[in-house]
Amino acid sequence: MEAKHKPSYVVKLISQHIYNLNKQGVFSDTHMLVFEEEVRSFLDITGACERIKNTPIPYSYSLFLKKIIFIYIISMPFAFAIDFGYWSIPIVMFVFYAFASLELISEEIEDPFGDDANDLPTQELSEKIKGSLDEITKG
Repeated sequence: MEAKHKPSYVVKLISQHIYNLNKQGVFSDTHMLVFEEEVRSFLDITGACERIKNTPIPYSYSLFLKKIIFIYIISMPFAFAIDFGYWSIPIVMFVFYAFASLELISEEIEDPFGDDANDLPTQELSEKIKGSLDEITKG
């Protein structure tokens, strides 16, 4: 597809298809109003998803979080050494692992749309929606 904005193009095609089905008498004008509202809702939801995709977490927040984790982990052994002795080493390592993992997870889920393994299954969702729409429009 060579459309500049693919969701708008899809909405245009859906609207044309709904209009043609209405002209053929497949469904009534009342159904047409319901379908138009659903198409409008689809476009609104698409806009919200685009805002999520195009609004990344600012780099300064990510950098600040990394610095805070680093400072916290560096200072932990001094606080824990008095009470836990050598056990402070595995405790600090575990806490560091947990915080570093959380940071990596947050970076991974920052962009939920795409083809990565951890992205939302948008292709499967669209196929299910298509199947539902086919059922509705055919009968």
